[in-house]
Amino acid sequence: MSRQEELIARAKAGDREASEALVQENAGLIWSVARRFVGRGTETEDLYQLGCLGFLKAVEGFDLEFGTQFSTYAVPKIAGEIRRFLRDDGAIKVSRGIKEQAAAIKAARAKLTLELGREPTIQEISSCTGYTPEEIAMAETATAATESIQRETGEEGFTLENVLTDTESEERMVEKIALRQAVEALPERERQVIQLRYYHGLTQQRAAKVLSVSQVQVSRIEKKALEMLREIMGG
Repeated sequence: MSRQEELIARAKAGDREASEALVQENAGLIWSVARRFVGRGTETEDLYQLGCLGFLKAVEGFDLEFGTQFSTYAVPKIAGEIRRFLRDDGAIKVSRGIKEQAAAIKAARAKLTLELGREPTIQEISSCTGYTPEEIAMAETATAATESIQRETGEEGFTLENVLTDTESEERMVEKIALRQAVEALPERERQVIQLRYYHGLTQQRAAKVLSVSQVQVSRIEKKALEMLREIMGG
């Protein structure tokens, strides 16, 4: 049993010192989640404290027999606690207006891509939609976080979120810190393919051009990378 597992077992049994030690040793993880919510109307320190509360709830609910890394289990719990507070407090929103702008921009991008036979420039999208480049960037940035992990990619139409879990979990889908850590743990070539395919939305053919390899090689690397991610994420 690792030190962290020992501390978790003690904390679940009511050992307050073990709980405090776990919070201290995982402060970086808690901060990494809390910082994602900075700028939404709540002080950073308050976000961290909410994150600590979510972390302790994760400790309480974690089963050492899960066969899953504790951090993978804890991240959505930490984020969920913060999100619940912000939602109840009325501070968290991707507004309906922003969502409508993003939908119009997405439609314009698809239309122009068909007409031009290439990816349109921001200026071309701006001319088509009437939105300024700044408005386009803001709308796409605000809505991109969930889209990248939900985007259907590849011949089988799967999403990266579906690859990592067989059960529906909005918090795990939206809060991608554990996933990002898993992607960063991949070998360089596998990481590059995952980033190009899922975070930048490139086709296998376009990813192959970027990496100067064949499409078949990209397909093989992608398959291997997804298998590795399943193992890392305990799927």
